[in-house]
Amino acid sequence: MTALLLVPLVLPFLAPMLARRTLDRLVPATALWVLTASALALAGACVAALGALVLTGLLKLPAFATLGELIHPLRTPSDYFVLPAAVAATGVLTLSVWTLLRSAFVQARAFRTARTQADRRPAAGDLCVVDSPHPDAYALPGRPHRIVVTTAMLRSLGPAEREALFAHERAHNRAGHHYFLAVAEIAAHCHPALRPTRDTIRLAAERAADEAAAEVTGDRRLIATAIARAALAGHASPPTRPDLAPAATTGPVPQRVTALLAPSPGHSRVRRRTAFLLVACTVLSVAAGTAGVVDFHHEVEIAQGEESP
Repeated sequence: MTALLLVPLVLPFLAPMLARRTLDRLVPATALWVLTASALALAGACVAALGALVLTGLLKLPAFATLGELIHPLRTPSDYFVLPAAVAATGVLTLSVWTLLRSAFVQARAFRTARTQADRRPAAGDLCVVDSPHPDAYALPGRPHRIVVTTAMLRSLGPAEREALFAHERAHNRAGHHYFLAVAEIAAHCHPALRPTRDTIRLAAERAADEAAAEVTGDRRLIATAIARAALAGHASPPTRPDLAPAATTGPVPQRVTALLAPSPGHSRVRRRTAFLLVACTVLSVAAGTAGVVDFHHEVEIAQGEESP
């Protein structure tokens, strides 16, 4: 049981490398779904494994075994390892919950502030212009969706580049990319190895919006130019937007510009197979975590006298 529960704690360390490979080999919109679903499944398997380790350690103590209506404390083959593992798992879970709640509070407050500021200003359709000397533009989810842009950003771009930038931000809102970013943020608090994967998911969201905007405008070079000029304009000043609000100037902009200007490499069957190594890793992690939890439940039933070993 214990060995199975360790698998979901180890496999996420492969996720950053496999996530980058997945993004390179799949269409960005498809890669975004695969990366986000994999990160969520890996995080869920990790939390389930940690929870099972914590409960295993607790039920080995007579007081908690009595509360759990066990006839005798839980018995495991590796007693000398389980208790330290349970203590470590308790610490990791506590820290994860604390950082996640703190991040959720900060992000909720930032979204509420941004939404209040946007609602106070007159909007032209979904476009909200904020008078600010700092160039910035981002997609603000909610009802209704808003594209928030500062006057400094408008002055930094030409008319065609502004429309290209708006097309990018509208693609974010239309596809609901803020949900993907929220899932990536949650996963990053469940396992430290999923933090680089969070950055890859953000890049996948930007690449997906780049491609969607290029389809709308029909000019990939224009999208690349607008993104590059917007990023250069906003480079000197820190953004004031919420961290989970998608924006055209986030992520490795040179990499995105290169992808827009380069000819499409195609997505052969071999490339797709290589990309789905992340899916295989995720399935293995979930399967091992599920088997470990089932084994833990079986041991609890034995300790309760409901089933013979």
